[in-house]
Amino acid sequence: MNDYESYDALGLAELVRKGDVQPKELLAAALERMERHEPTLHAVPIPMIEEAERAIAAGLPEGPFTGVPYLIKDLHLLWKGVRTTNGSALFAENVPDHDSELTLRYKAAGLVTFGKSASPEFGITCTTESALFGNTANPWNPEHSAGGSSGGSAAAVAAGYLPLANASDGGGSIRIPAAACGLFGMKPTRGRTPMGPDVGEGWAGMSAIHAVSRSVRDNAALLDATHGADMGAPYVAPAPERPFLDEVGRRGPRLRIAFQRETWNDSPTEPDCIAAVEDAAALCSELGHEVVERSLKVDAELIRRASGTIIPTNLLVALEDGAAARGRELSEDDVEPGTWGMSQAAHQRTAADYVRAVKGIHVLGREVERFLQDVDVLLTPTMATAPVRLGQIHLSNPNPAEHLGKLFQCIGFTQLFNASGHPAMSVPLAWNEAGLPIGLQFAGRLGDEGTLYRLAAELEEARPWFDRRPPISG
Repeated sequence: MNDYESYDALGLAELVRKGDVQPKELLAAALERMERHEPTLHAVPIPMIEEAERAIAAGLPEGPFTGVPYLIKDLHLLWKGVRTTNGSALFAENVPDHDSELTLRYKAAGLVTFGKSASPEFGITCTTESALFGNTANPWNPEHSAGGSSGGSAAAVAAGYLPLANASDGGGSIRIPAAACGLFGMKPTRGRTPMGPDVGEGWAGMSAIHAVSRSVRDNAALLDATHGADMGAPYVAPAPERPFLDEVGRRGPRLRIAFQRETWNDSPTEPDCIAAVEDAAALCSELGHEVVERSLKVDAELIRRASGTIIPTNLLVALEDGAAARGRELSEDDVEPGTWGMSQAAHQRTAADYVRAVKGIHVLGREVERFLQDVDVLLTPTMATAPVRLGQIHLSNPNPAEHLGKLFQCIGFTQLFNASGHPAMSVPLAWNEAGLPIGLQFAGRLGDEGTLYRLAAELEEARPWFDRRPPISG
């Protein structure tokens, strides 16, 4: 298909429904692009070509995405018989005997999964570089990171392997790679998509799973196909007022949009990012929305303490359990230096500290929701920096000061909404003079992805990005 990249996922599915193209042709188009660009990008370390071909030969279910190529992220999400490494040598041969619930929903939607996309070790940094699989490059400039921890999915979508791909987000890991690669990414409300059957939540509810995509409507339609609690889920996100896809193109009421330039962790916001948020605020005003400059005030130390307890503790448990499953104790040599250092911080925490951390993120959720009673949406840059260079924030960086400084710039705007549980999206509205994308983050009320999708569709119509392609694509 020479015109493969001119369609989004719903467009490709429509071609399949009409009989104009066969799923095997779409798969061939995806694989041809993957073969061409993988030597540079390193986005898909675990191909699943035989699994994709078997699924097509067996007959695909009728769903909104029947026949559309897809990738799932190599982090926690399980596919029976295919290894889930979590980007770690410790789990390099970890082959599950069952599917995750979300995997089953992707299959039911008719998606054809042809690989697992790259993640850094356990998704704990916002670049996609690992000792196990190497570095995932940015299609806009391969000297730069594709972001993380869903950088494999973002690089593959930006380079045209496929129009949307699975991603997950515990501190910005959907929105950051979406911003870095010029894509749309939605982190849904806490509990919107299922985490089972093995766990009820990730990182005390700070982690959420969804997708990065080239079009807003694909993203909305995929959430329609996958949202909702699975059996035994500990909590449920509020039900949407209508299908998310129905919000795309729907004209709603005029919104009151606040915007701010300052991060919540005191990391400096670079001039390109400040210019981008001011431009996005002006665009929203031109579209008829009321835009006000107003900063959300939260306890930055509370975010730091909570995430500094919840993430290391969950990481240590995962590592110790992984080593135990292999019949031995965990050792420092099993993981990368940054991973080991973070996991060992858990030994300095008590059970009481963990309870206080969970209480803390719930306090943050209420503070954010109170702020959003006076405004409908909060606009910020997605990151306080342009896409970083490869090597700066990987888990084996020997320069901790450089690592932490850039890491905090990456998560300075995103991490709050993981702690609070609110939906937040990154929209590709700006590029800097070096040709690198600058994403803009919009956060909404709990359960209100609908307003965000409606606004995103307006922005997509006003400033289209679908045909804006990186140098490495096609």
